[in-house]
Amino acid sequence: MQGLTEVLFRKAFNRSFPGAFDYAISPFLSITHGNLRDAGKKVEDVLPEANYGSMPVVPQLLGHEANGFVELANRLFDLGYTEVNWNMGCPMRRVAAKHRGSGILPFPDEVRSILDFVAPRIKPSLSVKVRLGYRSDNEIDCIIPILNDFPLSSVTVHPRIGKQLYSGSPNLEKFEEILPCIKHHVVYNGDINTVYDYKRIRSRFPSVKDIMIGRGALYNPLLPSQIKEECASDFPSPNAPRPVASAAAFISSLMDDIRALEISDEAKCRKMKEYWCLLSKELPGTELNKRKVLHASRLDDIHNLILDMAK
Repeated sequence: MQGLTEVLFRKAFNRSFPGAFDYAISPFLSITHGNLRDAGKKVEDVLPEANYGSMPVVPQLLGHEANGFVELANRLFDLGYTEVNWNMGCPMRRVAAKHRGSGILPFPDEVRSILDFVAPRIKPSLSVKVRLGYRSDNEIDCIIPILNDFPLSSVTVHPRIGKQLYSGSPNLEKFEEILPCIKHHVVYNGDINTVYDYKRIRSRFPSVKDIMIGRGALYNPLLPSQIKEECASDFPSPNAPRPVASAAAFISSLMDDIRALEISDEAKCRKMKEYWCLLSKELPGTELNKRKVLHASRLDDIHNLILDMAK
């Protein structure tokens, strides 16, 4: 998730919940047209030395510039990455308007042209993330045969259209219709916010072995661990940490990393508040106290308010 699941978050999460995620997809690296003179800045979030202590990560690329895609993918391979992911799911209007993210899905000829150029020229394997379309959920019908023609490592499907953004519900009926048509390993993504959500998808689609979790892990940082525990046993571990205390410990760890950033105190508070808008969803406490965090002007005050709610 752009601006949120960057390396700072991934490292703090992995310290608090080691092994909870099998791997992460990085926030997208935008491909620019040309010779990528600023490629060093682009890959900063996924530099191996910066990710020491983080969870395994697959870099995600956004764009439709085929030459730039190949150059950036191969640069990432030289850094040690054996897979890159092409984002054809981003619903942001300013992205989609340029035929990027889900905005490319109404143009299957363009998708094929890019894959024709990129697939034989990149060193890492390629996976893709798609939505059902941008304007219509039937757009995916023309995309799947194209994807089937290329050696992709996986296809992640978020069963919404781009124009929905994150509103409404995933179209599970359409997902059920297209699932047998995809020849590649399929990963499901969309509205996995509870253990029940996970079980519901796995029960309805038993052939889908991998599930991508996004906002659910920010609403409830314990969710990935809870899912793995549920899958491993019908009985919760007696040594499992108290959920609220564990979430508070993670928030404290994240805040320590934000405090260490070389940015202004105002920027640090702003960044923590971005996380808090999601992390506060499942924590106890009144709405009034949760809003106090958003009005605090010092990081220490934010920290103390959050710790008080977690007691």
